[in-house]
Formats: sequence, C-alpha cells, structure tokens
Amino acid sequence: MRNFFAESACLVAVSVLTAAAFAQAPANDKAVPASKVERKRKAPVSSDVLQVKLPKPVEFKLDNGLTVLVLEDHKLPLVTLRLTILGAGALNDPPDMPGLANMTAAILREGTASRDSKQIAEESDRLGASIFASSPFGSETATISASGLSDNMPQWLALTADILLHPSFPPSELAKLKQREKVQLQQQRSSPNFLVNERFSRAVYGNHPAAITSPTVASIDAITLEALKNWHDNRYVPQNAILGVTGDIRPADLKQALQVLASWKASDFKTPADPATKPAAGKKIYLVDRPNSVQTSIYLGNIAVSRTDPDYLAMTVMDQLVGGSAAARLFLDLREQKGYTYGAYSRLIARKFAGPWYEFANVRTEVTDGSMQGFLDEIQRIRDEKVPESELEETKRALVAHFALALENPNELLDFAITQKIYGLPADYWDTYPAKISAITAEQVQRVARKYIDPENIQIVAVGDAAKIKPVLEKYGPVELYDSQGNKL
Repeated sequence: MRNFFAESACLVAVSVLTAAAFAQAPANDKAVPASKVERKRKAPVSSDVLQVKLPKPVEFKLDNGLTVLVLEDHKLPLVTLRLTILGAGALNDPPDMPGLANMTAAILREGTASRDSKQIAEESDRLGASIFASSPFGSETATISASGLSDNMPQWLALTADILLHPSFPPSELAKLKQREKVQLQQQRSSPNFLVNERFSRAVYGNHPAAITSPTVASIDAITLEALKNWHDNRYVPQNAILGVTGDIRPADLKQALQVLASWKASDFKTPADPATKPAAGKKIYLVDRPNSVQTSIYLGNIAVSRTDPDYLAMTVMDQLVGGSAAARLFLDLREQKGYTYGAYSRLIARKFAGPWYEFANVRTEVTDGSMQGFLDEIQRIRDEKVPESELEETKRALVAHFALALENPNELLDFAITQKIYGLPADYWDTYPAKISAITAEQVQRVARKYIDPENIQIVAVGDAAKIKPVLEKYGPVELYDSQGNKL
C-alpha cells in the first residue's frame, strides 16, 4: 500500500524516484559513458493550455461521520477502495513508542473475533480480493485499502469491515510480528538508502515527529496488546476518516453495501494539529560511516513549503526543472555528462506542515567530491540565473503532460479527490492546475529558489566509507561522524 501522504504531497510535483536512482553504482574507475539517445526534449502536448474538467466524485456522509467519495468507472468489473484515517498515522506515535501505529496497522489482518489469519488469507484468495493496511513512518494517516471484482464486492467489503472493526490482536501473531520487525531493523542498518534517509530526516526535522523513520528494539519490546488495542479504539474512528471508492460501483449500491459499517461508532476524538516545522539553521554536514562501501549516498536540502503554501506550485516547477526527471539538470549533468551515477534527482515533500526539498544520488566513492560540487553548482545556478524560457516551457509541458496521463487512471483520479479533501483545496483546483502550472514564470522560479534553497543553511548527509570521503567532505565544512547504528562518533 502506498504511503498516501508521501504520494499526495509529491503527486503534482512529479518527483520521479526510479529504482535506478538507488542502484549500486559501478565499482570500477571508468566513468559510465553518456547516453547516445537523442533527446527531443518535447513533451507530447501542444502549446495550448490543457483544458480539463475532472469528474467530481459523488460525496456523502454516513451517520457516524465517515466521509465517502465515489468515482464511477464502469470500463472494467473492478472496485478499489481506500480508507484514510487521519490522526492514526505513525506521525502521532507516542514519543516513547515509535512504531505503535505501524504495528497496529500490520496486525489487523492477523485475526478478528471470528477469523484467524489463515481464514482471512483463504477467504481473500477465494474472493479474489486484496486487502492491506499500513501506516508508514512520517505518515499522518493509517490507510486500509481493498480491491476486487464488482460482482462480489459486498462479500470482500464485509471481510474488510471485519478486519477494520473487530481485530483480535492475537498474542502469538504479535510475537511473530515483533520478531520480524527486529530482523528488519538489523537488515535496514545495512542499507545505505535507509541510513541516509534516517540521518537526513533528523537533520532537517530536528525534534519534529517526522524525524523518526523507524522503531527501536526497545520500542518494539514496549508495545503491548493493550497499547495496540487502545490505539485502534481511540484513533480508528469514522469522523476523522475518508473512504474513497472508484470502479464499477454506483453510489446507491455502495450506500447499501456500507451497512456493514453500521456498528462503527463516532467518538469525541479530534485529529491533532500537526506541529510546525522550520528550516535547520546553519550549514551542517553529517557523515555515516559505512566501511568498505564502494559508493557514497548523498542528500542535500532543507525544509521548504507546505502543501497549501502559495509558493507550492512554483516550487513544483523548480523541482521538476532541477531534478524531477531524467531530462532534468541534475540527471543530465551528473549522469549523462559526467557518468558519476545511474541517476541524480531532486524531490519536494510537502504535507500539512512544511517538508524538505532536497537533491540526492548514489555515486561512486571516487567521485564524491565532483558530485558534491555538482549538487552545489546546480543550487547556485537555479538561484543566480533566470531559467531560459525554452527550458522553462519544456519543464512545464512535461508536468502538464504527466498530469494529462494521470487522468486516464481511475486510481489517480481518486488520489486527486482525496488530496483535495484532505488539504481543503478549492473545488476547481485540479481543473485549473494545467493553467496554473503554465502561468509560472522564470521570475517566480528564481524567487522561490532564493527563498527556500539557502546554501548557507543547507543540510548535507553522506553515507559511505569515512576513511575515504571524510577528507573530501571537510572541504565543504565541519563534519559530524556517525556509525551505522546512529551513534555519534
């Protein structure tokens, strides 16, 4: 199940994170040859502004306060639903128990009052349905998703409702889940991508809950059946939830089927306000030592904007231009021209609170210095030089073209509808999106770059062989050294 807020925050930004971006860089000393592919650099849309009017979901509320959005699509006999529960996400974990929300979601499918985990799995298979629950770290929500055929939708919806409303939290399953979590903790400590994300999150978010990216052994041990049950009972409440449904279903039929949620009662619990974030002050460099690593994983960035900030769309264009795709500046410089990496990108994370904009890549150890300079050069370039009109137009056309393609996917349309609801965006937000993107100017791009990307306050994180890259990083400022367990050395 996708991390809904991570997706929705970046959906319009179209920050392309391909698997190649995280692939192991070649260990030899030879540069990867530049691509011989001829780049036309023309997105498949005309110069006219794309005129669209997205289908509006039918919206209604159940007596318990649950908001329901329905987008009919009768091309295939399939139905997909996504229940997004605000306030039940890992971002709201107790400070002394990171991982509680994630584990609550994970254990839902492991047993109910009337079914054990084997029966749930067998019934799902028999119905041809998929049911998942998740609450990733950094997420404001818990999400339950389900999909299956429309002709037996009432049956698999009833199974989903049982998982949602009547989890039994079997002690034996909790023990297994805890063991798996501990094994995963050990495994992720060997991943440079986990290590760089962990340290970067702490660098840019500071004491904010979004700085936490994983549980600890102690927090896993501290999670009890009572804690799981209390979290579920208090946080999984209908008045704070949105049920998005798309596919071969009519609103009247869905209302009838949703009687399986009649026992789901509202409570007095209100979604807590997200704490504000602010950019970290002062340029800082963090190095996580990974001895004998043949590559360096690099993140550079700082806190930028929230999803509803007036500068969000200009930042979206700026991000796309610098590192949003394989046609962007970072990729063309560090990959195509210099052969330092399989891919270099940037990403904008924007939620109800301001998230970071950052550049990132995995590069060969011996080109760490050149890659660092390349990242910093692109930051300086986007701040100091006005974007050429032709490059700006190509970038905006690419964003609009990606948006146009998304309109063909019912699940993407559902994402748009839920995003609009979550963030309180105007009713015509997506209808006017192409025009708003097309109206962004070079002056606006330069202004937001200067405002939100400050080289004097940039946070730099690198993971690699400290014996080889620490002297390189020290050319850019003082370096704080950490081991792979997160301990400062």
